[in-house]
Amino acid sequence: MEDEMKEYYSKNSKVTPVQTVQIGQLLAVNAEEDAWLRAQVCYVDYGFSENVEKSKAYKLNPKFCSLSFQATKCKLAGLEVLSDDPDLVKVVESLTCGKIFAVEILEKADIPLVVLYDTSGEDDININATCLKAICDKSLEVHLQVDAMYTNVRVTNICSDGTLYCQVPCKGLNKLNDLLHKIEEYFHCKHMTSEYFVSLPFCGKICLFHCKGKWLRVEITNVHSSRALDVQFLDSGTVTSVKVSELREIPPRFFQEMIAVPPQAIKCCLADLPQSIGMWTPDAVLWLRDSVLNCSDCSIKVTKVDETRGIAHIYLFTPKNFPDPHRSINRQITNADLWKHQKDVFLSAISSGASSPNSKSANTPILGNTGENFRKSLSDILRKSLVDHSSSFSMEELPPPAHLSKPGEHMDVYVPVACHPGYFVVQPWQEIHKLEVLMEEMILYYSMSEERHVAVEKDQVYAAKVENNHSPELQTFGPNATWIALRWYRVLLKGILTNGLVSVYELDYGKHELVSIRKVQPLLDVFRKLPFQAVTAQLAGVKCSQWSEEASMVFRNHVEKKPLVALVQTVIENTNPWDRKVVVYLVDTSLPDTDIWIHDFMSEYLVELSKVN
Repeated sequence: MEDEMKEYYSKNSKVTPVQTVQIGQLLAVNAEEDAWLRAQVCYVDYGFSENVEKSKAYKLNPKFCSLSFQATKCKLAGLEVLSDDPDLVKVVESLTCGKIFAVEILEKADIPLVVLYDTSGEDDININATCLKAICDKSLEVHLQVDAMYTNVRVTNICSDGTLYCQVPCKGLNKLNDLLHKIEEYFHCKHMTSEYFVSLPFCGKICLFHCKGKWLRVEITNVHSSRALDVQFLDSGTVTSVKVSELREIPPRFFQEMIAVPPQAIKCCLADLPQSIGMWTPDAVLWLRDSVLNCSDCSIKVTKVDETRGIAHIYLFTPKNFPDPHRSINRQITNADLWKHQKDVFLSAISSGASSPNSKSANTPILGNTGENFRKSLSDILRKSLVDHSSSFSMEELPPPAHLSKPGEHMDVYVPVACHPGYFVVQPWQEIHKLEVLMEEMILYYSMSEERHVAVEKDQVYAAKVENNHSPELQTFGPNATWIALRWYRVLLKGILTNGLVSVYELDYGKHELVSIRKVQPLLDVFRKLPFQAVTAQLAGVKCSQWSEEASMVFRNHVEKKPLVALVQTVIENTNPWDRKVVVYLVDTSLPDTDIWIHDFMSEYLVELSKVN
């Protein structure tokens, strides 16, 4: 269109500049480099404003109005409070102008609220989060110096690969503690209202989480569902899963100061460990955690700072061993007994950001509860399980079969998978809320528990981490759906492949998947109480021995991922709940004036298809 405008206005001698203009009038403007752009006070296709001479402004020919204006105003989520900050404006401009991004629309409005992602590199970069980090107060950053000694250091987190996170006394830490204390007083005086609940979670958002009696800064790193997400504690390095309801907004009056303080968790590793040690064992990690985790008066000596990886190599000392290098943690941990690799050893799942465990028994029944009672009971049991590794991993215990209506009765269903009328999967609609609660608790539990080596067996039930998203209630967040939609499912192991993968059948959603054997974990007994929700089904009222791909696609488009009403014709029972089958009529009741019986629709389609052929 711009080429056509250039041809029209540059070579048409009858077209002359406008003599008078009115606010809101559409114009064609001769811009820099002989480009012709549509304008209305500002250019409507690029969104920037510019003063131009009247001699360069022409009446816009109606034929150039057929294409929608291409510039849309938007707001970057998480930066609203700082929108007038000139430093932030410069950062946003330098990171965004003239570049191509993936856009996540969080809120559709006249000016939509968005998150931008730079997907041009190996890793996706959250531009909103990058902008916030870029405006941190540099004077509050900690710059570790090689060969320097630091005392009163607190080790805040130790990962399963031996990586440590430390807090070093500094101006930034003092500023942060002062701000968090003021926020505590503010919430106490204001009797915190619902306005501080996080209503719109998104990756990169900075908010508050209450832990061990005080408020801490967290960044949302992964949104699993409308209720469960992953966060990283900015000032301890801990990563854990929490519920959205546990997060709070930073009060606007403190937001700018809070964002200005850089993260106080410094990533470190122990220097000069023998190369023969290799991969960290659970025993070594547990010993390190028992020795130094949350100790507030450790000392470190920096031997190297790797700027590219953002990690410092250190010698670590407990108070009684400082500063003798031969008695450092680095030397003590080389004890050979700590590096004997053993199978099936759990690491402690409780991190510094996790909630305190509840004392309820892990055998508390949950089937009698509904709604929030179901959620609370399951949460209580799992918090007990996080510290009680004696919880049973019985392979024999299976839930009762899902409740199905009797022949001749109706039931509300959801169809997560549909291959053709002879094979599809239904879920009882009345149990979907319980299934969502179960899925969220599985995310929270397995995300906080470290991987356990499992000697898998065919035809046994497990939990597996799968890269997909089936729920009718969930949204996909972010530009990379498979990355965001990593969830834990109850599965039946169907086969073991030679390339490190296993074939599994999702017992609640009816899909077959290939997953890494490392992503298969024992299924706790507490996750075996709710009946498996996927029930294989066949459409009644229509006969066809073989369905064409075209007919199958028509069927899928009408039933898959939709809530429907099923009239049960036959229930075929089986010893294994995943082998049960139901023959049903399906009815789409979504239209206001008429019900669509799927078997009638498919029968008519087959008749029309036979006429064509």
